[in-house]
Amino acid sequence: MEGTSSCSSTVAVLSGASFLQRTLERLSSTQSLNVNTEDEAAAPVAVIALQRYLSEQTDGQQQRDSYSYDVTVTDGVWRAKCFVHPSLNHLVHTNTLRTGAEIDITQCSFVYNERRLGHGYMCIEKLRCGAERSALLSRVKDDDSLPMLVKHGMERSVLLQSDVPLQVSRKHYLSLWNNEDPEGDIWTSGSPPSDTVLDVSTITLLCSLESCFRKTWKPLLVKILHKSRLRYYGKFGLKIDYPFHTYFEVADQSGTMSLVLWNELCPDFYQRLSVGTVLYIQNYVLKPSYSNRSHPQMDHYRMKMFCSVEIVLNPRNPTSVITVVSPKSVLPQWRLPDVSYQFTARSELENLSNNAACDVIGLVTFVGRVERVKSKGNTGPEKYWTYRWIHAVDGTSEHPFILEVFSSSQPEVFSRICPMTYLVCTQMRVCPVEGSLPYLTTSNESETFITGHHKGQPYVSDPRVKSFIQWTKTLKDNVVLQKTAVGGHYCYPRPPGTFTQSMADVSTQAPLVAAADLKKELETLQYREHKKVALQGQITAVRYMKNPKTTESRGTQEKEVRDVSADAHNHPSTAEQTLAASSTSASPENISARKRRIPTRKATQSSLKCVSTSAKRRHKDTEEEESDPGSEEAQDVECHQQLQNLNPDADVLSWESSSWPKQRQEVSEHLVRGGLYRDSVSRRFTFDEKNVLLRQSNLQPTRWTAEQNADVIAPVVCPGYYQVTILGMNKQIAVDAAYLPVVSSDEPRAVGLPQDPHGNTMLSCLSSGFLCPLGDADSNSESALPEPEEVLATAVELEDTHVVCVLDLCSLGGDEVEVLVDKVYRVTEVSLN
Repeated sequence: MEGTSSCSSTVAVLSGASFLQRTLERLSSTQSLNVNTEDEAAAPVAVIALQRYLSEQTDGQQQRDSYSYDVTVTDGVWRAKCFVHPSLNHLVHTNTLRTGAEIDITQCSFVYNERRLGHGYMCIEKLRCGAERSALLSRVKDDDSLPMLVKHGMERSVLLQSDVPLQVSRKHYLSLWNNEDPEGDIWTSGSPPSDTVLDVSTITLLCSLESCFRKTWKPLLVKILHKSRLRYYGKFGLKIDYPFHTYFEVADQSGTMSLVLWNELCPDFYQRLSVGTVLYIQNYVLKPSYSNRSHPQMDHYRMKMFCSVEIVLNPRNPTSVITVVSPKSVLPQWRLPDVSYQFTARSELENLSNNAACDVIGLVTFVGRVERVKSKGNTGPEKYWTYRWIHAVDGTSEHPFILEVFSSSQPEVFSRICPMTYLVCTQMRVCPVEGSLPYLTTSNESETFITGHHKGQPYVSDPRVKSFIQWTKTLKDNVVLQKTAVGGHYCYPRPPGTFTQSMADVSTQAPLVAAADLKKELETLQYREHKKVALQGQITAVRYMKNPKTTESRGTQEKEVRDVSADAHNHPSTAEQTLAASSTSASPENISARKRRIPTRKATQSSLKCVSTSAKRRHKDTEEEESDPGSEEAQDVECHQQLQNLNPDADVLSWESSSWPKQRQEVSEHLVRGGLYRDSVSRRFTFDEKNVLLRQSNLQPTRWTAEQNADVIAPVVCPGYYQVTILGMNKQIAVDAAYLPVVSSDEPRAVGLPQDPHGNTMLSCLSSGFLCPLGDADSNSESALPEPEEVLATAVELEDTHVVCVLDLCSLGGDEVEVLVDKVYRVTEVSLN
């Protein structure tokens, strides 16, 4: 049992130095159950866990938030599990309140549960966020060893605080960033299968279930052929403790049928049931099949599919009995079918039709950061899907598999995907792309496996898998490593050649938003949420930002960009060589020419001013800076905050339209975004930095581990980039967006990029997404790429030109909102259906 405030004499001696202990004592002695701690000496605490669950329904009041959060903090002596007041939920949504970070609790209260004896908890009502990495945690090896702080007389509630929400009407936690991943101790895994002798003489075959209508059924003996992801269907007012369900495709010698697992049975069995598992099932129910459920494609089995009914397993009424049969107990005479796959080589992918299913195996060469997208058409509490883009090669084509991999309720696999691992993805669906390479996306029945998780999987004996393994033995790691990448902005496919606003189907392309609505889109983005929107107007200014420095995201110390020559293996890619060359002043003539193009004094002053302003903003909670948001000085400061504190000595090349100086004074709001952040740029993978690169590209974890303090965040090669100012059609609102063109075929973003030659004008670059021609490390053709000065010299064609700009928006955490130009359409490339 965990420690309490009265069970440890050693801790009692230290309690005088404990901020949490003093705070709880003050809450116990006050009549208002509310204290303000700002008048105390600074006593920060560290966040060691942040847990989410569906909020309790408030009778007669509008529900403020769909989800509630419990936060576990420590002052180095005690740890305390506290409720996060709903007014602070936005700090979680933006990943400002995060595990491993330091916070100052400035106001808190004690909340009693009036419906339960001996249960209450501290509620944090106001706080300030401090350092991204708390110094307190450098002395903590295992946070579970710290005693749990509990109010005197409520020691028994420690049991509730272990892995159960503080609002005890909820019985379990959800994953912090999606609703599909199992989360918490309730999810049973690793239970040994049964060696019990089964009476198979009484079983019934699946083929007989469709034709019989009885309330009691003989046992079933089936093998799992496919497994779906979990579905959480919790909503307000639903009186079900564990609202989960999942489904499987099972088979016996007579055919296949769907099997659905409900509620408490999901935590008990979901992680114990795998493809290939044999089940002995009793006390099941038959129901008509759910018409809207998706199904895996199983034509290759050539078995009868029974689709009119499905097997339903419930925790009660009746209580289903599920026996997981040990593999060594499975007998040949049961004639259960073998698990079969449809592995497709990359060279065969173009021959598959739209939405065709296939299984793939490949060597991972690129892994994008994990992002989130809001589920559409959801009538209950909002839900987010988590996904990442992956490239994998199998040696049969010069092109990789382009994979859009959504979370498949396998967080231990999804979070560990990295370059140089063998990746298997099952039941992927083909998505053709007109004029470019097809990509594969996951289905509800997809599963993913990586190195370390292949053992015992049925596919290991597949001939295609064996052939792939033989090919990988011919590779040299150091050669493959030169072509790997991790993280950064990535989105596929590119927008089509013509922008079409369809009145019938608004989901076909990026929605066209008004400039006035763009601010709301930016402000409501949650952590790592990705949106694609289109904005029409004029491009009134373009700046090329050279030699930018990036800061450690949400950190307290700034880090300079590492020189590309110091990158892994000392073999910079073509992109890095090109960007390094273009970011270096080559001659006195170039320096003077650049200085003649734009005065740098104003930019320098704003940069220096930004350093102190950013420092103040990092230690504020939800308060706004007291400056005129419409003033030119405030815009400059905010601009450079978003540009991550540019080097004050950096040269800036720019073009602006002749009308922009006057228009700038008349705009009602300038949304200054579009900086290039550390997380916006991909970097090469190295085994030495594997763990820190994984953490950097994954979502913020629910629980802090000592590993998070072990390594420094990896530096990133950050090239120069263009900042584009877009003025809305009504000339009232402007927004800055970053544009980072593809400059080498070695970049992940170059894969599948239509590379029709163009003249390297500013507009053609913005339209195509790349500088022409793209070369690779072997051809040395990067020397033909134009300098930024040459590109900007052509920007005059943007003058008074009506365009539609497709923008990628993504919240990177805190106040970092990435706004990148994906494509720019001329008005002649726009149509209305």
